[in-house]
Amino acid sequence: MTKERETGVDNGIAEQGFEGVGAWILGRNMFGPVRGPWPDDSWQGWWGNEPPYHTPVFVLTHHRRPPLTMAGGTEFRFVTAGIHPALDQAREAVGGRDVRIGGGVSTVRQYLRAALIDELHLAVRPVLLGCGEHLLQDIDLRTLGYECTRCVAGERATHVFLRKGG
Repeated sequence: MTKERETGVDNGIAEQGFEGVGAWILGRNMFGPVRGPWPDDSWQGWWGNEPPYHTPVFVLTHHRRPPLTMAGGTEFRFVTAGIHPALDQAREAVGGRDVRIGGGVSTVRQYLRAALIDELHLAVRPVLLGCGEHLLQDIDLRTLGYECTRCVAGERATHVFLRKGG
């Protein structure tokens, strides 16, 4: 049985989001549900043996862990020194390509507050998720210099693109 390939606006925007990315930064919660010190190295992420990143991925954490190499070129590197060292390491690893902040909410908020995000893509979908973390609470994007450069209606979400001015 052949797997059908997704098409459409949402899929096209998702594919564009992977273009030119040389490294990712994720928060610990995006890597996995393990809290506190790592009990062992058995948890290897949500994605199975071949995560979708295919680049170095820098995971923000308070607990040391050795790098984890996966199929397809993904290598998870665990950074305990904070957002600035993680960004420095990611920039060093990209070879002129982009660094993408992949989330979660706390990670994106930290980089926004530090004015370290040049472009932001928000996929807005009307789904009630409960009381989770609020991405933009107490963050004034206009004061930080962001403006909306594009808004695209997709099949399942509205895609809002923001860019920080010079």
